[in-house]
Amino acid sequence: MPESNPIPLHQAQEGFIQDLRTKNRATATILAYGKDIEQLIEFLEKMEVSSVDAVSQEQIKAFTDNLSKLNYTAKSISRKINSIKSFFRFLRDKEYTEANPAANIAHPRYDVKPPRVLSKMEYRALRDACRTDARISAIIELLLQTGIRIGELANLKLDDINLEKSILAVRAYESHGPRTIPLTKAARKSLANYIEERPKTRDKTLFVTKTGRPFLVRNIRAAIDRYFKIAGIQNARVNDLRHTFIAQQLIAGTPLVYISKLAGHKRLSTTEKYLKVTDEKMEKDEVKLEEL
Repeated sequence: MPESNPIPLHQAQEGFIQDLRTKNRATATILAYGKDIEQLIEFLEKMEVSSVDAVSQEQIKAFTDNLSKLNYTAKSISRKINSIKSFFRFLRDKEYTEANPAANIAHPRYDVKPPRVLSKMEYRALRDACRTDARISAIIELLLQTGIRIGELANLKLDDINLEKSILAVRAYESHGPRTIPLTKAARKSLANYIEERPKTRDKTLFVTKTGRPFLVRNIRAAIDRYFKIAGIQNARVNDLRHTFIAQQLIAGTPLVYISKLAGHKRLSTTEKYLKVTDEKMEKDEVKLEEL
């Protein structure tokens, strides 16, 4: 049963965020959920609703309808509904409220776009654009050749790279477990070039700044985005390098289960969604990522 004293929405939000951290949810997920619930609370407070047990299904529906008026996409609204449903499931599980006003809130329909995969011309242009930047060149090559996540890349240590054995050890990162990925000739070459120029520092992080400090995810993302622009590649994001790796592996005939293991997917269905991309958009003569 819920506690006799009404739980303030902001207090409930803090408990929800802490629960997500305890469950080792991804930092990006925690940040997104936190912002979504904060936005809901701000809307409810304008309606003079300040405690969890005072929230109704009608008020949540009014919030989602207002998002449409503010020109949020159906996909963004659906994501916020996921956050809200998770929030109220948490409140119900903790018995902070008897009812779950979000249970019957419907998701808007929208078309799921297939993963963006770089063409051979695009990833060649990207390589050319960063060729004189050893650090970014190694980062882009590693993302293209191994498919690791940007957070996993930023978390790499010097000891995780074995150029002699052509092995990359990916450490456990947030909710993702550790795994080992083979390094291609192109990846080894770009890493060797970078390590030779890497600033001298006591920090064991593989990718560092000019002052020897860890190269943070947001700065890596900004640098790659800048090279996308220099290369003239439109509508591309850092994650598309990972998408390209997975698609190229499928085209090369690598077994689906092995690709899923390399990519660190928790479910095989996540890897399977790339099959349609490879069938419709990629050609057999665009497989070779080995070239430099």
